[in-house]
Amino acid sequence: MTSKTQQTTNEIKNFVWSHYFGDGLRVTIGVVLPSLILFQYHLQQIGITISLGALCASIADTPGPITHRRNAMLVSTVLVSVVAFIVGFASNSIVLLGFVVVAFSFIFSMLHVYGNRSSLVGTAALLVLTLGLSHVRSFAEIAHYSLYILTGGLWYSLLSLSLYKIMPYRLAQQTLGECVIEVANFMRIKSGFYKAGMDYDENYKKLLLCQATVNDKQNAVRELLFKSREIVRESTQEGRFLVIVFVDTMDLFEQALSTFYSYQTLHQQFDDVGILKHFEEVLIHLSDQLEEIGLALKADGKPNFSLRLPREIRDLKQEIEILESSYSPETFSESGIQALKSIDVNIENIYLRIRKINSYFKDKKANKLIKSKTQSAYFISHEEYSFDLFRENLNLKSGVFRHAIRVSSAMLLGFLIAQFSHFLHSNWILLTIIVIMKPAFSLTKERNYHRLIGTIIGVGIGMFILAWVENENALFGILLFCILGTFIFIRKNYIISVLFMTPFILILYDFQGLLSKAVFIERVYDTLIGGSIAFMASHFLLPSWEHQKLRTVLIEMIEANLAYYHQVSAYFFGQQYDKIPYKIIRKEVYVRSANLASAFQRMFSEPKSKQLSIKEVHKFSVLNHLMTSYIATLALYITEHCDDIQEFEKLQLVAMNTEKLMTEAMIILDSEDGVIHQDLRIISLKNTFKNQEELMLISEQFIDIQKVAFDIYKISEKIKV
Repeated sequence: MTSKTQQTTNEIKNFVWSHYFGDGLRVTIGVVLPSLILFQYHLQQIGITISLGALCASIADTPGPITHRRNAMLVSTVLVSVVAFIVGFASNSIVLLGFVVVAFSFIFSMLHVYGNRSSLVGTAALLVLTLGLSHVRSFAEIAHYSLYILTGGLWYSLLSLSLYKIMPYRLAQQTLGECVIEVANFMRIKSGFYKAGMDYDENYKKLLLCQATVNDKQNAVRELLFKSREIVRESTQEGRFLVIVFVDTMDLFEQALSTFYSYQTLHQQFDDVGILKHFEEVLIHLSDQLEEIGLALKADGKPNFSLRLPREIRDLKQEIEILESSYSPETFSESGIQALKSIDVNIENIYLRIRKINSYFKDKKANKLIKSKTQSAYFISHEEYSFDLFRENLNLKSGVFRHAIRVSSAMLLGFLIAQFSHFLHSNWILLTIIVIMKPAFSLTKERNYHRLIGTIIGVGIGMFILAWVENENALFGILLFCILGTFIFIRKNYIISVLFMTPFILILYDFQGLLSKAVFIERVYDTLIGGSIAFMASHFLLPSWEHQKLRTVLIEMIEANLAYYHQVSAYFFGQQYDKIPYKIIRKEVYVRSANLASAFQRMFSEPKSKQLSIKEVHKFSVLNHLMTSYIATLALYITEHCDDIQEFEKLQLVAMNTEKLMTEAMIILDSEDGVIHQDLRIISLKNTFKNQEELMLISEQFIDIQKVAFDIYKISEKIKV
């Protein structure tokens, strides 16, 4: 098992080699360098404006295919220049400026309909809007200001694209490494089910959230690998390597997801023997080995492979054999022994797949990798950028439209307060609003809390630094460190990012000779005012509560599991195995599972009065996770025996009843009154494959899935959404 020291070392390596650190370093160089160069020529104001343009371009430069990043940076650069130009003219009239604030806040918030990257382009435009409000300029100054912002955006875009040309695979390596590490974390959490006295509900919560994170990482890798021309062609060993490692990691995750037996029942039978503790230890060691592979991917190195794993797996197998030889009906059930054997086989398969992934590092170096047969076109999504999509969302049924109304209203209120207050930097109020307000109340609440805490602590740190550090060179070094910390953590941990951001702003004001005690106080006041406005708007103005959207999420989850089950069970009843439709459906299950886990987590952060049927929703989430796990177990049998699969006609009644139960659960959730339509029951088949261990296990798996489907049907009756 990994020691505490090794865990800490791995966490540090994981962070330093992550794209968060690399992105933060790139953004820091792109934003700071123009100001540093022009500062030498006493052109500080021009340098700061160019840095602002670079910062705006960097906002849209999030991980993804290089074509998407390039287009987003260029659109953002042009857009913020135009916004700066318009705001410059509008600044001569308070009324006109107020109209521009409301109109732009609404339009740029509506960009959420086109996805996350487009919404970040809107955020960049709103950033320029808020920072340009307090300045009245002549026509020549407005033109120069817009031109400098354009120059900054182009400079940063050129820097980012140049770094990609130098290291075209770096981001894909880092993102794939993070995906592998998250799968390792999933396995580590799942190993907890073999620990005596485990809190199952708490562990399931962790598992479901981790599964959602794994899905996010898988989607990010999918976008990078299958939408990047260099990798899709797999014309290089590096491109082939990344694709086959990802494909094997997906299959490995399915094996880690599978469940062969009730954990509670296993503990009842085997806790006194102690064998479950050994299962936990082996799974943790496998997780450590997989994490080692993830770290090697991120560092562009080679993983160390543990030589003790084969011995531990052999010892575990022997322990099961000894247990089986001493078996008696009074001590253990036959199905319990079979479950241990099946879990052991699954662990061995996980080990073999990890060893296989490890071998790819050596094959890549020896140029032995061959092109994979992955049909990438089936596994990527395409964003729609038509005006029709924008227009279709201009109604109160659209969550994005409601969010845009909230943002524009909050910005108007913040603008009015800023105009009538005597603060020196009242645009900080509007800046707080745009960075805090998110489409979901729970996200706004979390961001608000992080912003406030980070600002208060950051002000304290800033005051301490400025009180005790007088040397300008030392202050400048601290300033650069704070800027780097801000950009490294801004997408990783917002509260830490704000904690770095506040001292760097205060030190910057000190360098410009503009710092006073009032600035410290105003920084906190503006954050409190902006945060309060954002919170009230999210809570009272066209609020978006999770229970309002929950019906769709629950139905989509059952729908995905039903399709998954239908696809897998059909292989047992004569349909020929085809991995493409199977993998497409499997991907959809992972996506819907992540959506459900995220929705539950957001709902848990909302006011108690809005947490409708939260206990039932949690149980629903756990049951659907079990359903997916049991189906994955059947699927593993198919993938490993697709050439000699037997037909299981006797189980067709069970399969049909399972699908009926799941369909009826969807009907209940879709109905407004939650009426119980039918009194459905579980079909029992006894001794279907007596004395045939493997076939008996498959039979029990079908019956267990039916039981879970029945539980989903029953819990659906209790959910009020």
